Amino acid sequence: MGFAHDMKKKTESMRNGAFKSALGHNYHSQMTGGGLVTASSLMDDCEYTKDSYSDDSTYKLSTSPDLSTPSAKSKKASYQEHKKNKFSKSGPSFGLSLETNPASGTVYQGIGGGGSFTNLIHDDYRPLMDELKETYRRKIRPLETTYNFEGFHSAPLSDSDIEAKPMVLLLGQYSTGKTTFIKHLTEFDYPGSHIGVEPTTDRFVAVMNGVESRVIPGNAAAVTADLPFRGLNKFGQAFLTRFQVSQCPSPLLENMTLIDTPGILAGNKQRIERGYDFTKTIEWFAERADLILLFFDSHKLDISDEFKASIHALKGHEEKVRVILNKSDMVNQQQLMRVYGALMWSLGKVIQTPEVMRVYLGSFWLHRPSNAFEDCRALLDAEQADLLRDLRDLPRNAAIRKVNEIVKRARLAKVHAYIIGHLKKEMPAVFGKATRQQELIRDLDKEFHKVQHIYGVPEGDFPNIDKFRQSLRAYKFESFSKIKEPILATVEEALSVDLPKLMRRFPQGNPLLEQAQRNPFLTPENDLMGGVEIPPSYWHFSSIDKASSMPVFMSLHPIDGRINGSTAKPYLMSTGLSKEILAKVWTLADWDANGYMDENEFAVAMHLIRAIENGGEAVLPDALPRTMIPY
Repeated sequence: MGFAHDMKKKTESMRNGAFKSALGHNYHSQMTGGGLVTASSLMDDCEYTKDSYSDDSTYKLSTSPDLSTPSAKSKKASYQEHKKNKFSKSGPSFGLSLETNPASGTVYQGIGGGGSFTNLIHDDYRPLMDELKETYRRKIRPLETTYNFEGFHSAPLSDSDIEAKPMVLLLGQYSTGKTTFIKHLTEFDYPGSHIGVEPTTDRFVAVMNGVESRVIPGNAAAVTADLPFRGLNKFGQAFLTRFQVSQCPSPLLENMTLIDTPGILAGNKQRIERGYDFTKTIEWFAERADLILLFFDSHKLDISDEFKASIHALKGHEEKVRVILNKSDMVNQQQLMRVYGALMWSLGKVIQTPEVMRVYLGSFWLHRPSNAFEDCRALLDAEQADLLRDLRDLPRNAAIRKVNEIVKRARLAKVHAYIIGHLKKEMPAVFGKATRQQELIRDLDKEFHKVQHIYGVPEGDFPNIDKFRQSLRAYKFESFSKIKEPILATVEEALSVDLPKLMRRFPQGNPLLEQAQRNPFLTPENDLMGGVEIPPSYWHFSSIDKASSMPVFMSLHPIDGRINGSTAKPYLMSTGLSKEILAKVWTLADWDANGYMDENEFAVAMHLIRAIENGGEAVLPDALPRTMIPY
């Protein structure tokens, strides 16, 4: 039976095809400028039939051929070349396979699309990412190596870590639908996957794009230079035998990497017999992930001890965490309301923050059960659309998040250096070293307060005191390095000048769209980049790219959510604009004239600077338009 018929049968039994259609539409509109590749065209190891690989052809999967034959190899090579042309910017648009449900008239479309985050980096972000790597190597990494940062936190970043595609980490107890969710997105089984009601996924699996379906064992993946997993070597052989990279051809995976994890069970047996530290492994992946999805089953809301420890390991990455209440259509509307409330109560007991995590209601079945409830279908579709938006924005915002993670790491390394240098200073010169070291470890909380007072470090920047105390026991304090002001000054320069300046140079708008698509009201005659005329919509707060200015603002260490003129001056001077122009920018952006800027005023200032860079000083208004003030 043809693949198109199978797809039709699947979509007819699953009304949540709208989720896939929307994701496919995103790739269609943002990455290719053309049509969608059919779901069958994701399968490179399959034979394709139709008259020719013409632009208006619809590809159907006929059989799984023996690729050892010359004809099969020729066909696969021909298709690979065709696919390469389809995904290139200069290549023709490609066809979209549609299946229609005769009863409802609904048209379904597979997930597809061209372009990739790798190509995006090479085209638009490559110089900026190279500069980011150079800044880290020259100004931040020396601080980490000098003060034993690796022994307390994580190993130095490699180029492959910084260049890695956006990573999505999936966490949850067994049989909550993690592997099914991956298949729901990609529409095929990744190599080595297995789905069942029992605990099936028994290892960490990095699902990545590749020219063919294959499995790379953990030991090989951890020594491969172009894969971002070399840091996993520290977890040893016991973990690497339970880790693998599954590669398969998928346009979706060209733009992100999905990390499937073992289902977490209750009790101590699984935790004791793993042979590796599951929680520390989760910490490693969470630090590098761009999005973390916590899966819950509507019938299994309990949080086991190990799952609780895994959630605690996500501390410091709360902005990445989303919760999915899966299989929400297995309860009726009234029961769903109670289940949702119970889940929020359970999370409140585990996550000690006043903010509420975003919870998506979803139902990601491969084949929807006949006893599924339909009274909340509109709600579930809307929730899945919201989740889609988070996934859709990953490739677009990944490069900015890389800078944000480097900023977080640099601040942590700087605080770490202050602590290590302080402990070294507190050690005696000759006698009583061992006794004094034990006293410092015992009274570490007091030493943290001393460091906070001496160096003005915010309390929230200090590491977990219990974990830090445990790590200290492996070192002799007399071997620590003293405070070296030149190294710290170099890191401070990176935080206050280099990284903010790099953020300002990132392309504005959605780089996956053509310029005409980013703003349909701009024409070559009045394009902002041409410096001739700025459209009225530019002077509205809604047109400000606040997401790109926030990391810069946070790197300037605001106090009570504000920065003063002396704090902002070094960065603003780095723009290269004259003091006269910057004075006018400050006057306009500081609309309440109190000498401080909050995040909104700073975003307006950056917006005005961008206008000057593109259109000259003459574009500045005499007074800030009322539409630029968000309240």
